[in-house]
Amino acid sequence: MPEGTKKLGVLAYAGVEPYQEKPGEEYMNDQQLDHFRTILGAWRNQLRAEVDRTLTHMQDEAANFPDPVDRAAQEEEFSLELRARDRERKLIKKIEKTLQKIEEDDFGFCESCGIEIGIRRLEARPTADLCIDCKTLAEIKEKQMAG
Repeated sequence: MPEGTKKLGVLAYAGVEPYQEKPGEEYMNDQQLDHFRTILGAWRNQLRAEVDRTLTHMQDEAANFPDPVDRAAQEEEFSLELRARDRERKLIKKIEKTLQKIEEDDFGFCESCGIEIGIRRLEARPTADLCIDCKTLAEIKEKQMAG
């Protein structure tokens, strides 16, 4: 994250100011879609850079330690990094799916009930595909199934 960045969440990665809605503005107009394209593109680029850094780090740090404890510590470090990169790889796919939804004019609406997800929720989680009510309901159902 750039030094001096005070924002939290995805907007900090994108370096984008929060969208300022205008009175009477149509939901998911061209300006809003461009705003989210910028956020998602910057986020994807940041994640890809992390993947590249991990690959470089693992190649540079790879050593055949004679001490089994040192070898085990390095393998554990690499394992943790790879798990993090795997989560990020899945997130990149979700970002690309969301960018596709923008291109198809299907972004910003709940996949379950069809209502507007909302600008603020999308800024907090640009890949959100459920409104807050449907997401809350899905989480409750998930807890009931697990418990």
